[in-house]
Amino acid sequence: MLRRLICLLLLGSAFCAFAQKRDETALSDAEVEEIREAAIDPAARISIFQKALEARINRIEEILKKPKAPGASEDIHDYMEQFRAIADELDDNLDDYQPKHPDLRKILPKLLAATERWMTVLKTPQDNAAYTLARKLAIEAAQDLHDSAKEMIDDQTEWWKTHKPPQKKGEAPEPIVVPR
Repeated sequence: MLRRLICLLLLGSAFCAFAQKRDETALSDAEVEEIREAAIDPAARISIFQKALEARINRIEEILKKPKAPGASEDIHDYMEQFRAIADELDDNLDDYQPKHPDLRKILPKLLAATERWMTVLKTPQDNAAYTLARKLAIEAAQDLHDSAKEMIDDQTEWWKTHKPPQKKGEAPEPIVVPR
C-alpha cells in the first residue's frame, strides 16, 4: 500500500514538472532574463519580444538564401516553431495589458509594421512537407499579433483622448483646485 502511494506521488510530481516545463527552444536564457527585467515596463517588454521575433525571422531569411544547405528545411521548421511560441506569448501579454491601459502608443505602430513584414517573410518559402504546418501556425500567430496590435492602437487612441497621460518625472504637479 505504501509502495503504491509513493509511486502515485512520484508519478504526480513528474506530471506536474512536465506540465510546468517551458519551451526551452523558443527563448534563450538571455531573452528570458531581459523579459523578466522589463516586467514593470510594458513598452520595453514588447520591444524585447519584438527583437526576439525579429531575430527568428532574420535566421529564416538567412536560411532561405541557402536553401540547399543540409538541414535547411528542419532549421526553418524549428525557427518557425520558435516564432510561433514567442508570438503567442507576446499576444498573451498584449491581452493582459489591454484593460490596464499602459501608454503603448509609440511601440504599437512599430509592432504593427513589423508583423506585416514578418508575415511576408513567413509566406516566402516554397511549400515543403518539413515545415508546412509550422509555417501555417507561425503565420496565424503573426496574424493574431497583427490584429491584437491594430485593435490596441485603436483602443489606446480612444483611451488617451479622454484620459490625461501620466506626469513626467520632475514636472510640478497641477495645483489642486478646491471649490469654495
